[in-house]
Amino acid sequence: MQLSKSEEELMNILWKQKKSFMKDLLDAYPEPKPATTTVATLLKRMTDKKFIDYKSYGRSREYYPLVKKKDYFSKHVNGLIKNFFNDSASQFASFFTQETNLSKAELEELKKLIDVEIEKK
Repeated sequence: MQLSKSEEELMNILWKQKKSFMKDLLDAYPEPKPATTTVATLLKRMTDKKFIDYKSYGRSREYYPLVKKKDYFSKHVNGLIKNFFNDSASQFASFFTQETNLSKAELEELKKLIDVEIEKK
């Protein structure tokens, strides 16, 4: 299952804070801040989708992620490769390196990362 853009924004806050009450979440948003009801709706949807859960303390809830950021984005990128690049990581890499205007230093860093992974195989 996937998150909407606004849910991803809120999820990024939760990943960064690890656990948060509603006030902490609202405080973390840049201006203009969303309405409390909007954040409450997003939290409900994300709970229903099993991305987050909460502990109740009286009338307050402390929210925390159930899905790790790395796992979410790994699944997201793999879906992107499957759907848009014919399930070919090399087609994706070719597109990524040509269309993102990476500097020579960034390309060299990517090459080092790939070389390390090759050594592990």
